[in-house]
Amino acid sequence: MQWLFNLSTVIWRRLMLLVQGLRALLWLIAAGIGAVFGKGGTIASRLGAAIGGPKGQRMVFGLLRLFQPNLVLRRRIIESYPNNGITAIATRRADVIDILSREADFGVVYAPRMEMITAGENFFLGMQDTPRYTRDTSNMRLVVRRDDVPEIVTPYVSTAAAGIVAMAPGAIDVPQALTQPVAAGLLDHYFGTPGPSEAAIAEWTTLLFWYLFIDLQADPDLDARARKAAADFRVWMDAHIAERRKAPHRDDVLGRCLAMGEARLPGMSDRDIRNNLIGLLIGELPTLSAAANLALDELLDRPKAFAAACAAARADDDAALSAHVFEALRFRPLNPVVYRRAMRDTTIAAGALRRRSIRKDSIVMASNLSAMFDPLAIPDPTRFRTDRPWETYMLWGYGMHVCFGAHINRAVLPAMLKPLLARPNLRRAAGPGGRIDKAGTPFPQHLHLVFDT
Repeated sequence: MQWLFNLSTVIWRRLMLLVQGLRALLWLIAAGIGAVFGKGGTIASRLGAAIGGPKGQRMVFGLLRLFQPNLVLRRRIIESYPNNGITAIATRRADVIDILSREADFGVVYAPRMEMITAGENFFLGMQDTPRYTRDTSNMRLVVRRDDVPEIVTPYVSTAAAGIVAMAPGAIDVPQALTQPVAAGLLDHYFGTPGPSEAAIAEWTTLLFWYLFIDLQADPDLDARARKAAADFRVWMDAHIAERRKAPHRDDVLGRCLAMGEARLPGMSDRDIRNNLIGLLIGELPTLSAAANLALDELLDRPKAFAAACAAARADDDAALSAHVFEALRFRPLNPVVYRRAMRDTTIAAGALRRRSIRKDSIVMASNLSAMFDPLAIPDPTRFRTDRPWETYMLWGYGMHVCFGAHINRAVLPAMLKPLLARPNLRRAAGPGGRIDKAGTPFPQHLHLVFDT
């Protein structure tokens, strides 16, 4: 009878794909009508605002999963990295995983901008599967150790966040007062790279993350700002490494790198250390702060889930708290797509009706957001559920180039938010201040909350 159960499961999932797609179509039609008859701005800007938000993105991907799961456009969407002007968008989970697992067919594109940041050298995030990639990632795994997370990283974050929240007088601007300071403090306490100031390290890492991953249109103003930030970052890091070499080694990431350099391990010259640390820091501070605020904002929009998360924080139920935080991020991940470039002529979904031929140098956008809502693979995807296995989540990429600090993120985000969520009667501040303000950047810069003291 197992075959009958399997058949019924397949039919049910296909039915859910149909329902999800038709619901998305109706929602998008309503959004279009609202844009036509709405007020303020142009029709295009109103429609862009509607479908550009998290819910709008989910609806667009829901429609594509049903009608055009692998959409190929003869349109250049990304200007910041070389490509042939063709863009493919993959939305089914199976295809997203396939694309991100085939490094020889779909390569990372970041090398040119990585080389600008370091003044000539690539960083392993921008490398293909080469001996150099293996050497550099292996070296950094030796200094950024998994057992550091429960022993060093999480205790620091928990203590720092609790201290900040305890001093807050019933109101807090979460990014400025909590998440950015804690993430910046981790750079000092664990990585050994505090920057000349918290403001400077936050500005450098934020600008350079924006430049590497989000600036799809090659904005010349951002390019100029990123070049200055990169130059300042290099100058400070070189001087800091030289200063640390003269002092007794501390047991932090930089101290371990210096010890490996003194042992003359390949790939651990001072320049190599500088470049690898710059790459890691760019991925640490802005992503931790932004993801924490996106998860918090999503929870605030879901009263039942928010109340449950707050109860878990007050009860020291870290497993339940983490489940709420990461389910919230499933609905609002920092990056809804991961993009690659076709290294040769190839195909997506070979042998299936949705098969698409992909020409060499095409950009392929694999939507991790869509993959986490694919009813063919994810049970009950549109419901907020905290019993999902960890494998459900694709919050920081997939495959060889999954975020290097994914294990840090998994521990730090709940620990950073826990003291705040434990405050009595936590809620949004009145008016616009109680909503995320990105202040002209792609990242949350302000989110004002209040609580009873």
